[in-house]
Amino acid sequence: MDEQQGSAHSDGLAFEPTGVVEVDQVLEQIDRLGDVPVAEHVGAFERAQEQLRRALDAPQEP
Repeated sequence: MDEQQGSAHSDGLAFEPTGVVEVDQVLEQIDRLGDVPVAEHVGAFERAQEQLRRALDAPQEP
């Protein structure tokens, strides 16, 4: 497999889950961008950045 393509983990995901539900949901959305026209990628990344910012700025439960 090509280094740039990444590798699927044993759970079938192309990324290592973080354990933070909101972050993992954004990573899943980004992982599916291969099915989205390239013209829509910028908007998808902008939404992902905003979602990640909100998730990471939110108070963490112990």
